[in-house]
Amino acid sequence: MSDQANEINDVAPSSLTHIIGQKGVVAQVAVAIEAAFADAKKMDDCLLVGGPGLGKTQIAKVIAAELASDCHEVLGQAIQSSADLNAVLLAAKDKDVVFFDECHELPKEQQTALYLAIDQRRIILLGGRSARMPQSIPLANFTLLLASTDEFSLLAPLRDRMKLVLRFQFYDPDELATIVRQRSQALHWIVEDSVFPLIAIRSRGTPRLALRLLNSCRRVSRSEGDSTITLAHLERACLLEQIDALGLGPVEQQYLMILAERDTRLNVIASRLGLPPRTVSQVTEPFLIRAGLMAKDDKGRRQLTALGREHLSNCGMGGV
Repeated sequence: MSDQANEINDVAPSSLTHIIGQKGVVAQVAVAIEAAFADAKKMDDCLLVGGPGLGKTQIAKVIAAELASDCHEVLGQAIQSSADLNAVLLAAKDKDVVFFDECHELPKEQQTALYLAIDQRRIILLGGRSARMPQSIPLANFTLLLASTDEFSLLAPLRDRMKLVLRFQFYDPDELATIVRQRSQALHWIVEDSVFPLIAIRSRGTPRLALRLLNSCRRVSRSEGDSTITLAHLERACLLEQIDALGLGPVEQQYLMILAERDTRLNVIASRLGLPPRTVSQVTEPFLIRAGLMAKDDKGRRQLTALGREHLSNCGMGGV
């Protein structure tokens, strides 16, 4: 196996036809690429929006591959000055793809500079070694892709200049099962069929979590000297990572058990969990609400739903 891909990300899809799920996004991208080729121009600039782990970076790389273009990828937090931004923009050639991941981390001044550069297709350098007059440098005609989990953190003028908005949705269990099956086959990993749907159920609608759990199962199987990933390996991987039948971790399990006692306010729950209220509301609660395990009343108190009580009853203290 030394000459085979051995890492999950080594066999990520490289074309639109291999993308599982996100049918609306894939359809938008396919039309935009076809239109770009028909008009012999760059693809329209895009804003990719959605939760972490839903495939925004993967789609950006697939777009570059489908366009047969170089992809200049940079994290928003890596851009701290005009010089940083200018270096990225000036490195791109015509029809290249410039991809800012986590673009909401761009400082506001650089967001402003970016949308001005898009408008003018040039950057303005103030001063220089031989002159005090501003210097105008034209930019290549590249495609700009911006990916963000926090759309509201972007300046409205920057958002509005994106001609396409690609909104990523959570995946259903069947799609996730297909993704992990596809990835394991590409890696030549032997996996019992019963494992795939159970990984999907525990993955919160997120491919990144599904692939991470698949990798954990593989790690357990190899540690035991096995070459086939079985249901027993999945159960042990979940036990090691302390996740239950719905993929809830220890904090979420404890959260639900607190609510099982009585309806409770956020600050009380946060104190009992030993976490800041903002962490509980923005990290712990979103999936619990989406899964229908808890709800909020008109006074902001958190309530355990019938589905939440059923889940606690089924898995007790959070066992697999």
